[in-house]
Amino acid sequence: MAEIKEILQKNNFRFNKALGQNFITDSNLLRAIVKDSGVTKDDTVVEIGAGAGTLTAALCENAKKVFAFEVDGNLKPILNETLAGVENCEVVFKDVLRMKDEELAAKVGENFKVVANLPYYITTPLMMRFIESDLNVSTLTLMMQKEVAERLVAKENTPEYGAVTVAVQAVADVSVTRIIDRRLFYPVPNVDSALVHIVSNPNKYNFANFETFKKVAKSVFLMRRKTLANNLISAFSLPRETCEKILKNMNLSPLVRGEALSVEQLVELSGEINEILG
Repeated sequence: MAEIKEILQKNNFRFNKALGQNFITDSNLLRAIVKDSGVTKDDTVVEIGAGAGTLTAALCENAKKVFAFEVDGNLKPILNETLAGVENCEVVFKDVLRMKDEELAAKVGENFKVVANLPYYITTPLMMRFIESDLNVSTLTLMMQKEVAERLVAKENTPEYGAVTVAVQAVADVSVTRIIDRRLFYPVPNVDSALVHIVSNPNKYNFANFETFKKVAKSVFLMRRKTLANNLISAFSLPRETCEKILKNMNLSPLVRGEALSVEQLVELSGEINEILG
């Protein structure tokens, strides 16, 4: 902790609140993140948000190669110091969210794992950027706000269960590997964090049409207080009788709400709708 603080102070580094910068300084936590990520000497790692380079350095001890992406150019002198002598690391000052798949693959290779201590405000867009891409990302190990992590592993019929839950669980296996006390970050954030491990599993379900499924998954949670039938009528312009017939075929009440359906049931529902749409 003291060493990183000294390096930051020596370089007159000022934290940018807009970038949500909270650096990990606890060595035990850094080792735990690397362990939970499953990174080995066979792996190329894409780290999002190099920060002060503490997690970067820990990853480099286990990985074949680490590409650490960072958007704050003011961290360049800090990273030069904390990663001095680390040969299997390349720091890239670019925003991954603005890069096309082809550009990223050309830079880091076709196969990689993602590890990140994410600024909270980009957690969902960055996670979905990789999950919905055609890139060959085998796993994502992401530090995020505890409340967001709870949504990703939520079950149906709970307040946390929603569109992002379904979008991730439909194509991956998700687990929370540990809850992280806010005091292990510098500066200390306002909330506790959680480490989430996401393993790509694109063949988890048999989708009749994945685009239809994505539209179903989004529409059923659009107006949570409305019934599933009403949301489907709005999203797909289907007659009420058709919607109610589909629900009856699935042994569901015509008054059921979308949050009551499991991911598997939503896959089945999307198949039924896709058949009607032709």
